[in-house]
Amino acid sequence: MSTPPPAAGPVPPQQPQQAQSPLTIHGQYIKDLSFENPRAPQSLIEQKQPQLTLNVNVSTRQFDPKTFEVTLTIEASAQTQEKEPLFVLELIYGGTVSLGEVPQEAFGPLLLIEVPRLLFPFARAIVANATREAGFPPLNIAPVDFVALYRQQLDAAGGAIPGVPTGPVGHA
Repeated sequence: MSTPPPAAGPVPPQQPQQAQSPLTIHGQYIKDLSFENPRAPQSLIEQKQPQLTLNVNVSTRQFDPKTFEVTLTIEASAQTQEKEPLFVLELIYGGTVSLGEVPQEAFGPLLLIEVPRLLFPFARAIVANATREAGFPPLNIAPVDFVALYRQQLDAAGGAIPGVPTGPVGHA
């Protein structure tokens, strides 16, 4: 006597294969925050228009073949017309990210353009809050052109992407 084949019931629908995201952010954090207000409270009494200086830089550091730390460094300072310092601020805001299955040539744009675009609003808010809490009007940084910054970094590095390996990804 043979056993009957199992009854053919409804076949569960196949779940579509989800494409892996080209970029996954694991976390973001303040790596370093420094604020100096050397002339307080004098600087808060004088209400003259300061001269502002602002520098933004992006860098990467690789942890393993597809995991990186991307840091956004913002340096801002203000001084009086007489060149006396009002405040000096430095923020290093970082994020850890993993890249999906993307070609090697996409690493630079993802790490040095897209990740900074995602981190920037948070870093901008920290700068605005720090200057406001120090007694100054909040410093609201205008949006940064990370594409232009990326091109400058490529030119300065002779076409190599800083912090991103140039050869095949993986361990030899």
